[in-house]
Amino acid sequence: MLTVKKSLGQHFLKDEQVLEKITAILKERPFERLLEVGPGGGALTRYLIQIPDIELTCVELDHEKVDHLLRNYPRLRGHIIEADILAIDKPFDKPFTLIGNFPYNISTQIVFRVLEWKSSVETMIGMFQKEVAQRIAAPSGSKVYGVTSVLVQAFFKVDFLFEVDQNAFTPPPKVKSAVIRLTPREKIPLMKNERFFINLVKTAFNQRRKTLRNAVRSLFDEETLEQDIFNKRAEQLTVEDFAALSFEMKQ
Repeated sequence: MLTVKKSLGQHFLKDEQVLEKITAILKERPFERLLEVGPGGGALTRYLIQIPDIELTCVELDHEKVDHLLRNYPRLRGHIIEADILAIDKPFDKPFTLIGNFPYNISTQIVFRVLEWKSSVETMIGMFQKEVAQRIAAPSGSKVYGVTSVLVQAFFKVDFLFEVDQNAFTPPPKVKSAVIRLTPREKIPLMKNERFFINLVKTAFNQRRKTLRNAVRSLFDEETLEQDIFNKRAEQLTVEDFAALSFEMKQ
């Protein structure tokens, strides 16, 4: 029996139908290199190693789970990075796909790591706490639309795929789960640059109950702030609105 380590947010996926569904979705888009994040006991890995003609690498922090994977899947020898996903360098020099039943305590940070690697990530399929998945996929105007929604949707198309019951895991988490898919946008909204765009989005949502005019006053001159769009609150702006506004920010 594998030890479940709560400190690492471990909840092992055991439902074969869910595993098969995730694998089928993964195969919908072609790829040659695949990074599995947090394989744990190898429930999903068992399906991934059967996919022909791909280079599979796993990143797993827990030494016990690494030993288990090597004993059960000797083909993974030399293809497991024993480290924290948030601390490793980009695992491939060429474009790759990323998949995982993500530890819920760092799942949002994993998404931001994907954003750092966005020029190389062809697809990301991840299991998240349902509320986090909803936040990433939320449209403008939604109560859960926020920084993560805007920054992810600026660069990726987000598909909220399906929900997963607590009983699909061992031990069952106290929250519901959901699987989402990120695929690169064909056309990224024009923005002054990423640094300005990110600063604008974070500043706007830092005081989301205020009008945009009051929340981001420090970033624009007074004349620009007279525009009608600044009467809105951050959650009412689309990704494209934020991108367009970045051109009007002060230096």
